[in-house]
Amino acid sequence: MTRTTATPPPATGSAAPLSRTSAETDSASPAPRRLLDWRLRFALLSLIWGFSFLLIKVGTHGFAPLQVTLGRLVFGTAVLAVALVVRGERLPRDPRLWGHLAVAAFLLNALPFSLFAFAELTIPSTLAGICNATSPLWGMALSVVALSEDRPTRRRVAGLGIGFLGVLTVLGAWQGFSGLDPAGTAMALLGSLSYPVGWIYLRRTVAGGGHSPIALVGGQLFLGALQLAVVTPLFTSLPGRIEVLPLLAVLALGALGTGLAVLLQYGLVTEVGPTTAQMVTYFIPVIATAAGVGLLGEPLSWNTPVGALIVLAGAFLTQSRPRRR
Repeated sequence: MTRTTATPPPATGSAAPLSRTSAETDSASPAPRRLLDWRLRFALLSLIWGFSFLLIKVGTHGFAPLQVTLGRLVFGTAVLAVALVVRGERLPRDPRLWGHLAVAAFLLNALPFSLFAFAELTIPSTLAGICNATSPLWGMALSVVALSEDRPTRRRVAGLGIGFLGVLTVLGAWQGFSGLDPAGTAMALLGSLSYPVGWIYLRRTVAGGGHSPIALVGGQLFLGALQLAVVTPLFTSLPGRIEVLPLLAVLALGALGTGLAVLLQYGLVTEVGPTTAQMVTYFIPVIATAAGVGLLGEPLSWNTPVGALIVLAGAFLTQSRPRRR
């Protein structure tokens, strides 16, 4: 959103994802009783990830993009640390696994979170949310090369073409991409590309190890925060004064959009399965657009919602699987 993923979140991606294989295995076991019905948690997760792009935009009004990402990862790690203590789970101890998690933290957290934060300096949060929805398209294209067991079908290839046609519609390709910052748009698209690269890396290196998904994500977020803690002071300086609204935005982005969102996603996967949980991806750009236009007053031309719908239709087709006989 996310987000180590049972589903391509996005993410705001917006969150640190969970291990696909581990989550699918857990979904086969009986799910514990939940205080909230899964549909309410599904709606809550959609809202949290959809509003993440607005929170990024507000956060950059008071902090540098790297500082926004660092705060996001620190607060997200804190939520996962509390969850691990409550659940009585421990972080993995295998040094080799920690090496893989460090790479995953860069690809799934530090890099895309930073790219989206830099992108929103020059592009609307609505466009960032729509760019995030292209992750399934990138994932399908990459899986053909990297995952021998994930072969494309005609329907999925058609979805890929439709999806990128939607991207061109959003960008207004027929009018020369006028009015859009090319660098910011490219960073948002690269951020969405980074997610499936990270998912494929985890699937090839970490999946199936029998580790707790929550523990893996907790370690991953911690390493991502550590990476940003080293890099951020080298390229930024503390703001002259701390403004309340950007600070609250970063706090919400980390605690809710990264920490709580991961726990909600994991709960949905274990209760209703990854296929249903993955549907949250298609609500994120709709909510991001409504939030950006309604609360931030961002402009909206006809091609943005139309293109977004085409992107989502293509993404839906790329995630389809042939029916089993």
